[in-house]
This record gives sequence, structure tokens and C-alpha cells, in this order.
Amino acid sequence: MFDEKTLEMELAGRSLKVSTGKIARQSCGAIMIQYGDTVLLSTVNRSKEARKGVDFFPLTVDYIEKFYAAGKFPGGFNKRESRPSTDATLIARLIDRPIRPMFPEGFTYDVHIVNTVFSFDEKNTPDYLGIIASSLALSISDIPFLGPVAGVVVGYIDGEFVLNPTPEQLEKSLLDLSVAGTKEAVNMVEAGAKELDEETMLKAILFAHENIKKVCAFQEEFVKICGKEKITFEKEEVDPMISSFIEEHGHERLQQAVLTLGKKNREEAVDSLEEELLEAFVAKHYPEIPEEELPEEPILAFKKYYHDLMKTLVREAILYKKHRVDGRSTTEIRPLDAQINVLPIPHGSALFTRGETQSLATATLGTKEDEQLVDNLEKEYYKKFYLHYNFPPYSVGETGRMGAPGRRELGHGSLAERALRYVIPTEEEFPYTIRVVSDITESNGSSSQASICGGSLALMSAGVPIKEHVAGIAMGLIKEGEEFTVLTDIMGLEDHLGDMDFKVAGTKSGITALQMDIKITGITEEIMRIALSQAHVARQQILEVMNAAISSPADLKPNVPRIQQIMIPKDKIAILIGPAGKNIKGIIEETGSTIDITDDGKVSIFSKDADILEHTLRLVNNYVKDVELNEVYEGKVVGIQKFGAFMEILPGKEGLLHISEISKERVSNVEDVLKIGDVFKVKVISMENGKIALSKKKLDVEYKVAE
Repeated sequence: MFDEKTLEMELAGRSLKVSTGKIARQSCGAIMIQYGDTVLLSTVNRSKEARKGVDFFPLTVDYIEKFYAAGKFPGGFNKRESRPSTDATLIARLIDRPIRPMFPEGFTYDVHIVNTVFSFDEKNTPDYLGIIASSLALSISDIPFLGPVAGVVVGYIDGEFVLNPTPEQLEKSLLDLSVAGTKEAVNMVEAGAKELDEETMLKAILFAHENIKKVCAFQEEFVKICGKEKITFEKEEVDPMISSFIEEHGHERLQQAVLTLGKKNREEAVDSLEEELLEAFVAKHYPEIPEEELPEEPILAFKKYYHDLMKTLVREAILYKKHRVDGRSTTEIRPLDAQINVLPIPHGSALFTRGETQSLATATLGTKEDEQLVDNLEKEYYKKFYLHYNFPPYSVGETGRMGAPGRRELGHGSLAERALRYVIPTEEEFPYTIRVVSDITESNGSSSQASICGGSLALMSAGVPIKEHVAGIAMGLIKEGEEFTVLTDIMGLEDHLGDMDFKVAGTKSGITALQMDIKITGITEEIMRIALSQAHVARQQILEVMNAAISSPADLKPNVPRIQQIMIPKDKIAILIGPAGKNIKGIIEETGSTIDITDDGKVSIFSKDADILEHTLRLVNNYVKDVELNEVYEGKVVGIQKFGAFMEILPGKEGLLHISEISKERVSNVEDVLKIGDVFKVKVISMENGKIALSKKKLDVEYKVAE
């Protein structure tokens, strides 16, 4: 019934097995991949017809986690998987990025790749398996593909690179590096690092590539067994009528238009010229056809050629003349400005501007209750630091939908969060939950890197004791054949028309995050080395500007919740909480404070008022501290007998105030001088056999002597 084909190899001491022909047989290509006990299915399918007149490749990559894969139930009322989590969305992007550049130019069929995790063993993460399986599914299908591509993860532990480390190993690693590429070159990098130097980072990437080559060779072997013949497709040819018209009437004028200074002015100049040329073209070649009846294809072809010519002109100016459209040199950063405390109420705020890209960043400090719950296949945990990135349409002067963050916003926020994560103090050093928000108010490229700079400034403004600032810079690439130019601080047009977006973030001491995406099939070691070197120089320049604005953490603002932490014996935790939480709830209701108790006995108290904080601390201590001999306590009369009064001096702890210890004057009847509910100070005069004896008389005498 099944014509199943399988192949196996060893990777990092574990078996990597791929198979096809048994599951999802109606897809153009389907690969079941198993690594350890982690199993993932990748399917690829295409549309029957190519899209006409589009200037993009219609590729969709989905990544789906089934909770049953880890033996877990989904959360929520319906108890079924719904929209992808943030982590799942980021993994879908991770798979998409190295796959997208590997389709032939002019191929415009819709392609849909679906990666589904069916089993997860908590040791072998599915992200890089999705890259391998997607590549192999495409390679054995009839879809034209320039692969294979493979992905691996690299850790750096005790001075050694570790291939495909487990999550447990990554916790001890100075590096969490994902790399993808072909046998010839690297085409995707994603990394978080604890201030690694550029040379170590480059060595890690090259170590990854050596192993990528092996996995690519393994894929090629499998394709020989079961690969299908690729379909042929017609690449849209340029109409000579269109190209000759634009070259004759618009080449030199477009060359001048793209050099217009200022993003908006440049866009207006380029768009205005396009409109003028198109109008003249239509008047010449379609003079008798009404505008609403004009054929769509030549209009789309005209706009595509115009855009392609602009791309060529910009790239040639950079590559051969070292001339950028805004007049900068290839290593020059746009003008920088850094300001802090730009908003009156937020705990920390900053405005970071680089050219026409601007981030308004804020930092908010909160309690344990404000931690973010993350529930994925690997584990459920809480994040004490997180960053949110927002990109409203007004930042580029456009109209558009405002709503939940899309893949791009989640990806940019994740990169900025990763860059800052390694300078965030531990919970022991700074027990606050920290939320950073970057609102992009202007954008002309590198907004994620502006978010890193703005976020770092906002953290220091809020008083978070980060040891150093973190800055980010985006590097670009223009490459034709063997000729190439690496660009520092790319603007939006250079990102759009260039071949690489290589983002590098870090402190003065080293790299904390790195992300590389390319539009060509791969880049060489030389290009990466130059990009890292230029990024290092640029990062130091940006850090100087940031340190001029603020170089050490500010004092906490008055509206930041104050915190007190104490350690209590574990056997006192139940006493503090009380039956059904009665005691702790009572303290919270009385004071309005936030209290968190951990299993090891750490009690954290948060309040915006210092006096209330101290009062809350006293109430907590009353439950957990022991009664001590000769100590004075404020007690409350809770019972009266002929021989004296019982007083509660600490929650749940009572002592006897004997009739003879009430006053230095003789007391005949206790009820003549005391009543239930009276509150006054008493001294502990003896503790025998668990019984506590109190005295008001001795305290009164001592006070009188002291006077």
C-alpha cells in the first residue's frame, strides 16, 4: 500500500531519519523527519498557475505545534490548538528566511509550506528540523528549488562549540546560534550571545556551516532516491516597447530622482517621474483607449521595469561609485540623537533617533504578578523581562490597519528583547518585572536596531541596573558577481534593493544578538568578516552618543512600586498564608500591598508608599517571628479570667497577663481595669513549657525609671 523511502544519518551523536511515501501522499512533497524522539512533518504544495505581474514571491510558511506532541493539553476553554503562539510564529519566520531566497528568479507560483510537530522529546527542538524537512520536501517535489538548505544550532560551553545542544545545555551556553545555508554558503543567522567577540562569533558560524554541508549532502542522496522531475515555467520577458521608452525618456531623470535627499522627497520625485512617464507612454502607444479600459498587463510591466531600473541605478552607484542615495560614505552612520525622560509618568522613557528612523521607548517596572506566562511545547514558564515592538502605519506616513502585532512586529520585538536580555540583572539583583515597549514613530530602515538603542536608554532612565548600554546597527550588501560593497547603517531603500540585512547588537564588550537575512543564495566568510568589523566600529560610535545621554542607572521614580524582601523559614510559610489564605489575604486587604511568597521562603512585598511598605513588613514579621524573652510587644486582650487576661502578642501567639502583673497598684478585679479589645504594650517575663507570661507592671516601672 505504501511506497515508503527512508534514509538515516548521524548528527551530533544522534540519529537523524527522514522518510516519505507513507504520510501526506497527496502533497507535492512531504517529509517526516525524526531526531531522537522529536518528529515533524513538512509538506509543500503549489498553485496550478503562476501569478502574473507580481513583483514578489508568494511563499507562505506555517509552523504548527500540537500539544499532544509533548503529552500536554492545550489551555483555554475549548482545550484545542488555535492561533499560533509567539514562539511558533518566530519559528515559522526562522524556517521561511533561509528557504525564500532559494527559488529561481521569475518563479511566481504560490507555494505553501506547512511544518507540524507530532512528537517532542524535550531534548531535540523542532526549529532547525523544520528547515531541513522543508528543504527536503521542496527538493523531492516538482517545485523548482535551488537547494538543498540545512539548519543547525550551535552552543558555546566551556570554550567549546556544541552542535545541536539540548535546552538544558543551552542554559549553560554563552551562545544560542541558529545557522542555515547551502553546501556553498551561509544564508541565515540568528543568535543571542553573552557578549561574545566578533572572532568567536564568526568561528561559530563557520563551525555550523561545516555541519550544514553534511546535512545538505545527506539531502542530495535522498533526492536521488525519490526526487520528482521539476516543472518548467516561463519567466516574464521585458517588452522592448516598454524598456526602450523608459530608457530613452527616463533613465537619466530617474538617476537624478533617486539621489534626492530625504526619504519623502525622494519618494515623491521617483513616483512623480513614474506617473509622468507612464502617462506619456500610454498617450503614445494607447492613444484611443479610455483610461478605464487600458489593458492591465502592460501597465504592470511598465511599473515593474521602472522599479527594476531604479534598483539597478541605486545598486550600480553604490557598487562602482561608492555613492549612496543620501550622500553618505559606505561606512557612515546617519545623524544620531538620544534623549531620556521624555515622558513625565512612565518609569523610564527615551527617544532615540537615527536619521529618519525613531523609537519612542518606555520601561515599566512591576511585581511578580506582571510576569508574562509562556506556555509552549518545551515548558511553561514566566518571563520577568519582555519587550514589545509596535510599528504603526503613521511611522512611514501611510494609512493602514491597527491591531494585533503581525509576524514582522513579533520578529523585530524578539530580536530587540534578545539583544537586551543579557544585560538585564538577575531577580536577586533587581526583583522587578520589566516591560519595555518600543513605539516606532518614524521609520526609514533599521527600526529594530533603534528599538534596542531606545530600550537600553529607557532601562537606564527607569533605574534598572544594567551594567552597560546595548546598541544595534544594521549592515547591508550590494553584490554583483565577485564585486561587493558592505554598507553600514542601511536605510529603507538600501534594505529593499540590497542583498543582505545583517543586524548586529551588543555592548562595548561584545555581541549580544545577531540576525542575518539575505536575498541571494549565500554569502562568504570574507563578507561576514567585513560586516562584523564595520558593525563593531559603528556600535562603539552609537554607544558614545547613548552614554552622553545617560551612562549609569538613574534613581527609581517616586511612582515605581517599592520593594522589601525577606527570607522566612520554610515551616513558617503555611503560618503566614493561613488557612485558605486567610492571613496573607488579610494583610493584602489591610495594606493594599502586593505580596509574593516562593517555595524557598522568599517573601517579596511591593507598595508605592514607603510607610505602607514598612507597615506591611511588620505585619508579615508578626506571623513568622518567634516570641522572645524580655522583648516588648503590642498585645491585644482576647480573654479575661479572674486570675488575669489572655493577650495575643503575635498572630496565633497568646500569653497570660497575670492579675499581679497588670499594675504596681493592687488590682482586685481584672474587669475593673481591662476589657476585651484593649491594646497596649507588654513585656515577656518568662517562657516555660510553651507558656508565655507577660507583664505590664514591669514595663511601667522600667519606663518610670527611664524617665
